[in-house]
Amino acid sequence: MSWNFALILFVLMVVTGIVYALDKFSLRSARQRRVTEALTLARPSWVGLPQVEVQNREEQIRTEVGHVPWWVEYGVSFFPVILFVFVLRSFIVEPFRIPSGSMLPTLQSGDLILVNKFTYGLRLPVIDKKIIALGEPARGDVMVFRYPVDPAVDYIKRVVGLPGDQLAYLDKKLFINGKEILRKPEGQYFEPDRVAYTAQFTEQLGERAHKILLDERRSQEIAPITNFPHREKCEYLRNGVRCTVPAGVYFMMGDNRDNSLDSRYWGFVPEANIVGKAFFIWMNFSQLSRIGPFH
Repeated sequence: MSWNFALILFVLMVVTGIVYALDKFSLRSARQRRVTEALTLARPSWVGLPQVEVQNREEQIRTEVGHVPWWVEYGVSFFPVILFVFVLRSFIVEPFRIPSGSMLPTLQSGDLILVNKFTYGLRLPVIDKKIIALGEPARGDVMVFRYPVDPAVDYIKRVVGLPGDQLAYLDKKLFINGKEILRKPEGQYFEPDRVAYTAQFTEQLGERAHKILLDERRSQEIAPITNFPHREKCEYLRNGVRCTVPAGVYFMMGDNRDNSLDSRYWGFVPEANIVGKAFFIWMNFSQLSRIGPFH
C-alpha cells in the first residue's frame, strides 16, 4: 500500500472523526457540566451586583471553564470538510493534472481534468477493491489507471482493446478483430511540447469519433520495456505488434500515437488498476477555452 494522498486523507478523516465523536458524545457535555457547577458556586456571591456585571462574570466563567482545547476545536471544525472531500474523490469525482502530451490532441499538458469514479463500479478507498459493479470500460473511453509497471503512478490513455479482442498495430495501422480502424485526415496539428506540426486524423473506436496524431513518415520501433504479465499473448514484429487481450485486462493507447508509452510497450492494464473514466477539463490556466467535456 503506497503512502498516497488517499491514504493520508483517510487517516485524517479517522483521527478528526474520533475527535468529533468524542466531543459530541462526551467532552461537550462534560464542559457544560463544569460550567454549570462553576456558575452555581459563584452566583450567591454576585447578589446585589448590577445585571451587566453579572452577565460579564457569567461569560468569563463560560470562557475559562468551558474552554475548548485546540485539538478538539480543530478536529470538530475540519472533520465535516475532510469527510466531504474524502467521499467526493473516493466515490464520485477525482481531479487529475495531465503531465504530458501523450493524449494530444484530446488532452494537453497542463489540463486539469475530472475523473468519474463510479462509472466502472464503486471501490473501497485506499485498498481500491471493487464492491459494486456498475459498468465496464468501453472501447474508446479515456481512462485513468494505475501504471502496471509502477502502481504509485497514475496514467491516462484510451481504451483500444477489450478482453477477448484480437488486436494488431502494424505499419502504424490499427486492426481490431481483423478489421482495420480507418482514419480520416484532418490537417496539421501544432504540438506545443515538441514545437512541431504533426498530421491529425479522425478515428472512431466506440460510439463517438475522436482525433489522433500520427506521423506516417516517421519510423517507430515497438518493443517491450518490461516482461509484463501475459507477455506470451503478444507477438512483436519488425513492423509492429499483435496481441490477444486476455480476460480481465485492457489494451490502452495514447492518442498521440508516435509519442505515447502505452500497452504496446508495457502490456495490459488489469481491471484492478482502473481508477475511473475521464470526462471533463475543469481548468487550463494557459488556455481557458479548453474548459469543457471531452471524449
